[in-house]
Amino acid sequence: MTQITLLDGSIGQELVKRSDAPATPLWSTSVMMEQPDLVGAVHGDYFAVGATVATTNTYAVHRSRLERAGMAEQQAALVKTAVQQAVSARDAHGGGRVAGSLGPMLASFRPDLMPDVGIASERFREIIALLGDRVDILLAETVCSLQEAEGIFQGYAASGSNKPLWMSFSVDDEDGSKLRSGEPLFIVTQMMHHYKPAAVLLNCSMPEAITQGLPILTDCGLPFGAYANGFTQITDAFKEDAPTVDALSARTDLTPQAYGAQVMEWVGAGATIVGGCCEVGPAHIAEIARRLKDAGHTIV
Repeated sequence: MTQITLLDGSIGQELVKRSDAPATPLWSTSVMMEQPDLVGAVHGDYFAVGATVATTNTYAVHRSRLERAGMAEQQAALVKTAVQQAVSARDAHGGGRVAGSLGPMLASFRPDLMPDVGIASERFREIIALLGDRVDILLAETVCSLQEAEGIFQGYAASGSNKPLWMSFSVDDEDGSKLRSGEPLFIVTQMMHHYKPAAVLLNCSMPEAITQGLPILTDCGLPFGAYANGFTQITDAFKEDAPTVDALSARTDLTPQAYGAQVMEWVGAGATIVGGCCEVGPAHIAEIARRLKDAGHTIV
């Protein structure tokens, strides 16, 4: 059948759930500072159930986010810790790849902030350099606007990195044919034809919205895929400045079986990279692995 890359599930949200620490605007970065080995344990759990990629806990480790907490000087050390935990888990498992996560520079689900492309380019160049050669893939996640994507592409070019870049966009939960900025997803295909990343994905949106938008990505001529979240909605409170994750709540209907069925629809539509985002845990990834194997696919 088909070779499928099985990503892990939630890293940041899983760390917050496993920690008894209070929620902070630094999200899982705070957990990693206090309990770095917990990061490795989460990676290990995903490898154990069938994932072949560990995504570093660097989503929120941007200088701009750390500056708000007076911690900008700790960026390099935090990236080093995150990469080491992912690499160690991969090595202990005996195989797999490490994806260096590049989260939004300013905030998630806030395309209205529209970061200046020149500044964004420099910040993404900086974190790509810090991720270095120990990661196998650079994974830009939850990209909500074309301007945000432009900053990432320019930062990647300026970095001189030879690591493959996977671009993952977040679509509107009510209309999966649009980015969260309102820009039509078909314009993304034109951008992909120009920049030619190694893969294009959709992430951190409701699985139903991703199912709607995913067919549009087939026009990119690139490997494509998706990994959805399990939130009931992205609340207005979470879109305020420096929010905490307790402003969000998990769906109760998105069981491993229900999510696995959605993912298999994506695979049936041609997706070759699948996994989970926030509120999608090891049990969900285990179910996807089971279904892929039962369907005759090879997980790579």
